[in-house]
Amino acid sequence: MLKLRLKRLGKKRSPFYRLVIMENTFRRNGRSIDEVGYYNPMTKQYKFDTEKIKKWLGYGVKPTETVFHLLKKAEILS
Repeated sequence: MLKLRLKRLGKKRSPFYRLVIMENTFRRNGRSIDEVGYYNPMTKQYKFDTEKIKKWLGYGVKPTETVFHLLKKAEILS
């Protein structure tokens, strides 16, 4: 099953996340199918590719709970 989830990057105590499409059985930082945005929790910055996200959600990809709340905040989901 494909999931829309966060992939952690950055240094210790300075996380940076990419929003990716990946198989739910893969590791958190494993191979991703597609990258559709990023989120920086330190500065609260985010940028999402709305068209790609809506396309993948149309294919039946399920977002994780955290990603769901980020997409609601960005007004991509209602």
